[in-house]
Amino acid sequence: MQAIPLISSLMIIKTEAIVLHALKYGEGRIIVDMFTRQQGRLSFIVPAPRSERSKIKKQYLQPLTLLQLECDVRPQQQLQKLHDASLLQPLPSLLSNPKKLSIGLFMAEFLYHALKGEQQNAPLFDYVRSSIEWLDGCQDVFANFHLVFLMRTARFLGFYPNLEDESDYFDLRGATFCSQPPLHHEFLMPQEASRIRLLMRMDYPTMHLFQLSRVERGRILEILLLYYRLHLPDFPELRSVSILQELYNS
Repeated sequence: MQAIPLISSLMIIKTEAIVLHALKYGEGRIIVDMFTRQQGRLSFIVPAPRSERSKIKKQYLQPLTLLQLECDVRPQQQLQKLHDASLLQPLPSLLSNPKKLSIGLFMAEFLYHALKGEQQNAPLFDYVRSSIEWLDGCQDVFANFHLVFLMRTARFLGFYPNLEDESDYFDLRGATFCSQPPLHHEFLMPQEASRIRLLMRMDYPTMHLFQLSRVERGRILEILLLYYRLHLPDFPELRSVSILQELYNS
């Protein structure tokens, strides 16, 4: 008896999405990595936009762009097919303000690595989207934004510390405060552990009330990125950190 070929299951969905990364692939095509509300992390292969009449416009592929998608999702395939896309929410300030743009590029690179393999996680998607929209609309001081964003994203990824613990040391590997230094070297002494506790108390509306020097802000970012490298496999050094350092040194 002749074998009947298996046909990949096909699911056409409409979903909100956040663009994380776009990479040219061969002649005339682009691979776009997105975090979607319904399906989690997906990669799409799309024709490179050649004019304003293209269905997938060039501006849609910018990092952190918020889109509404209609797409085929074939679970056994690495690259999905995109039928249609439209802007979900324009972000004029994020694209025109150099400081916000630098923070946005850092966020996109961070999310590209932090969300690898992330399945459907609507609360995380909603948090990231609302954070992007908050940054775009913010008219006040937002120098601590990326620190608060990294700290609170850990809550959705499963390694947010317990704020109720009043111990002095912070075990980066165990994601917990402790009364004595752990046996390994990935921990913070009380002075730096207090910065984690301070950061956990910040949110976007109140973060401007917490005064941090350039050196303090840089050190907290260094600690947070080490924290992510300890908890996420293959989380790399981020190239966009140097952009943030230049931004706050200027």
